[in-house]
Amino acid sequence: MPRAYWIAHVTVTDPAAYVGYQAVAPKAFEQHGAKFLARGGTAETMEGKSWQRHVVIQFDSLQQARDCYNSPEYKEARAQRAGACEASITIVEGC
Repeated sequence: MPRAYWIAHVTVTDPAAYVGYQAVAPKAFEQHGAKFLARGGTAETMEGKSWQRHVVIQFDSLQQARDCYNSPEYKEARAQRAGACEASITIVEGC
């Protein structure tokens, strides 16, 4: 079964409010076996919209990635970040 990945692009617009997301989200990731492959760090946008942060998270399966995103813990995290950032999150199955 192929692994799956969250690919997230984020620009924080309210750092004080975004702290709430950062406090809650790790619980969801831990419960669903997430492994961070890239989080922040130096990035260079070659095409498309420029974002502040880029995150790649590995899961053991597409279902596990979906379950994490739809979990009560991550729903709470999303509520915490509402209005604190612009984000684009894609879940993609690996090769």
